[in-house]
Amino acid sequence: MSRRVVRQSKFRHVFGQPVKADQMYEDIRVSKVTWDSSFCAVNPKFVAIIVEAGGGGAFMVLPLSKTGRVDKNHPLVTGHTAPILDIDWCPHNDNVIASASEDTTVMVWQIPDYVPMRNMTEPVVTLEGHSKRVGILTWHPTARNVLLSAGGDNLVILWNVGTGEMLLRLDEVHTDLIYNVCWNRNGSLLVTTCKDKHVRVIDPRKQQVVAGHDGHPRARAQLTSH
Repeated sequence: MSRRVVRQSKFRHVFGQPVKADQMYEDIRVSKVTWDSSFCAVNPKFVAIIVEAGGGGAFMVLPLSKTGRVDKNHPLVTGHTAPILDIDWCPHNDNVIASASEDTTVMVWQIPDYVPMRNMTEPVVTLEGHSKRVGILTWHPTARNVLLSAGGDNLVILWNVGTGEMLLRLDEVHTDLIYNVCWNRNGSLLVTTCKDKHVRVIDPRKQQVVAGHDGHPRARAQLTSH
């Protein structure tokens, strides 16, 4: 005769409480684009959310200090001619954010501390180098003004956003669509997952794969070592 053992947990009788209305954002039309993205990004000052927009891509920037119902006419950050697929705040400047789009471009924006009166349409710089949609953005964790982008053309590109120049182009590493890219803590290595079912650890200075293994095609990966 077997006896069932139930593991005791201090959280067994703990129940979550819904956040109050004045502590959340309401009436935001989040993008319905079918892309594997969180569609939002946050830093100590702002939260940015990719939203539905006619005539191109757009995202909304809201201050963390002001919650509640969002005005339907709240200014948007626009400029892309196709839906935005990813956004990422710069780790070295809380007022700088990058956006990637189906229009094959990457744009970098300077967000003011005040809420603008109208839509923002002029990026600080537009980065052009991909031939297909750009779905992944990630800033270098330690080097200023260095941004990585990856697109449907199987390319990984490193940019100097201060000059708009392409620093590095990895075009012979991936054989299929890139799903995920992540830096290690100091930015000396990056890891990618790909539709070809391979996980690759890449040394960008050597421009070569230094480790890798077969994985699930939709896997995400993260480097935690120095």
